Amino acid sequence: MLIHNKRYLQIAFNQDISVVERILPLIPESDRIIIEAGTPFIKREGISGIQAIKDSWSGHIVADLKTSDGAIGEVALAYDAGATAATVLGSSPTETLNSFVQECKKLGMNSMIDMLGVEDPLKVLFKLKNKPDVVILHKGRDEESTKGKVIPYKQVNKIKSKYNVMISAAGGVDLKEARSAIFNGANIVVVNVVTETDFWKGLETNEDISEMARKFLSTIQ
Repeated sequence: MLIHNKRYLQIAFNQDISVVERILPLIPESDRIIIEAGTPFIKREGISGIQAIKDSWSGHIVADLKTSDGAIGEVALAYDAGATAATVLGSSPTETLNSFVQECKKLGMNSMIDMLGVEDPLKVLFKLKNKPDVVILHKGRDEESTKGKVIPYKQVNKIKSKYNVMISAAGGVDLKEARSAIFNGANIVVVNVVTETDFWKGLETNEDISEMARKFLSTIQ
């Protein structure tokens, strides 16, 4: 399980299995690094993609399911594939969110609610009888091209003042944004693995991946 007083770097793979096979072995082993099977990756590779990551990574693994219904079944699939955490959309029905968090707790996984597109995360959390381990404040990839769109850090203190949850910051994160995320109180910084053809920011595959991962870890220390 994730530890509240630690700051984590979450590295997200959104391409296909060939990118995972090439890049994952270059990432230094650390109990502060989380590997994410991103939503596009899972859609391409299926549950076997999560299993492939598990075969090469012994630490934390997030299945970015973005569950919207059928929570119990989807959490079980992620768990059986080797994930230690999973995500559900904050815009999902309250029943789904409660079931998701409860099932994660039952299986010893970290539950993460992704507030992508949610204007007031507190309203979502208030309705829940089961609070998540992590709230994700997320600027989506499609939003990165919109001038003025930012990760909603103003929500961090509002959430933490009410609930004992960790905050994850995601969306167009580079080293500069990682510093901002930590300064604003995030516990987890999500960085996408990006190729030269991607337009969004992240950990570029043509860089020294090992060195860049260490720079990110040092930045969010």
